[in-house]
Amino acid sequence: MESRVQGPRMDALYEVVWVPIVDPNIEYTDAMDIQFEDMKKTMPWYLVYHPSNIDRVLKKFIGDRWHFRRKPIVVVLDPQGRELNPNAIHMMWVWGSTAFPFTTAREEALWRMETWRLELLVSDMDPTIFNWARDGKYIFLYGGDDIEWIRKFTSNARAMATVARIPLEMTYVGKSKNTENVKSAIATINVEKLSYCWQDTTLIWFFWTRIESMLFSKIQVEQTNDEDPIMPQIKKLLSYDADGSWALLCKGSEILTTGHGFTMLRTVADFDLWKEHAPTMGFDFSFKEYHDKLHVPAADHFEPN
Repeated sequence: MESRVQGPRMDALYEVVWVPIVDPNIEYTDAMDIQFEDMKKTMPWYLVYHPSNIDRVLKKFIGDRWHFRRKPIVVVLDPQGRELNPNAIHMMWVWGSTAFPFTTAREEALWRMETWRLELLVSDMDPTIFNWARDGKYIFLYGGDDIEWIRKFTSNARAMATVARIPLEMTYVGKSKNTENVKSAIATINVEKLSYCWQDTTLIWFFWTRIESMLFSKIQVEQTNDEDPIMPQIKKLLSYDADGSWALLCKGSEILTTGHGFTMLRTVADFDLWKEHAPTMGFDFSFKEYHDKLHVPAADHFEPN
C-alpha cells in the first residue's frame, strides 16, 4: 500500500488516519509504548496521538461495527462521514491507489476487468520480471523452502530450455511463512546461481500478502462462484504454498499452468518423454498436457534420476 508521501498523486484526493487500538484485556507495557513511538516516527499519515486516547466504548464500537479483532482494517468514509467500505485494505494491497475511491462498487469493477495473468501476481514490484514478460520469454515463478527440490527443479528446467531452445527465466518467490528457511534458501540460490530471486524478504512478504488479499477481497465482494476463473487459481496457489514446493509457468504475461512441486519437477525432468510432441503440438500445449495429466502422490515426492 503506498504512503501519502511516496504514492501516486491520486492520493491527494484522500487522507489516511491511523487509529492505534490496543487490546483492552492486555496490559500496556513500557516496551509496547516504545514500539508504538517507533512506529509513529515512520508513519506518513495522520494518527491518533496515543492509544490511551481511544476510549473503551469506541474500541467496542469499532469491533462490533467493523469486526475489528487483531488484523488491520481500513474503513472508508466519504467527506460527509458516511461509510463507503467496511474494509478496503485488501483492495489497497492488490491495486494500491488505482482502487480509489475504495468503494465496494469499485472493488467489484476492478475484479470484472481482471484476468489471471503475470501482472496481477507481481504487480509493479519487480521491473526485471516485467521486462521478461514484455520480451515474451517463458518465466517460472517458483516457491517453497526445500533446497534439494529447488536444486533439482532449476537444473532440470534449465536443461529442458536448452534442448527445447526456448528463452527461459526463473524467479524464486519464497513462502508466506518460515522466513528463516526462506532466507537460507535465498543464500543458497545466490551462491550456487540457481536462478534469479528477490534479495529482500519484504518483497516476498508483499507478494504473499497480496495473494492472500486477493482471496479475502474476492470473498468480501462475493465473487466466489463456479464461473469465476481467478478464484480457483488463487486458492490453488495458497494451497501449494502451504503444502511445500510449487511452480507456475508463464509465456510473457500469459500463465500457462500452475503445479505442485512434484508434478512440475517431473514435467521438466521428463522432457525427453514428451518433447517429440512439441514440434507439432507446440511447446506450450505439450508441457501443459503432460503436466496436467500427472497426479500428486499422497506422500512421497518425485526423485528424478
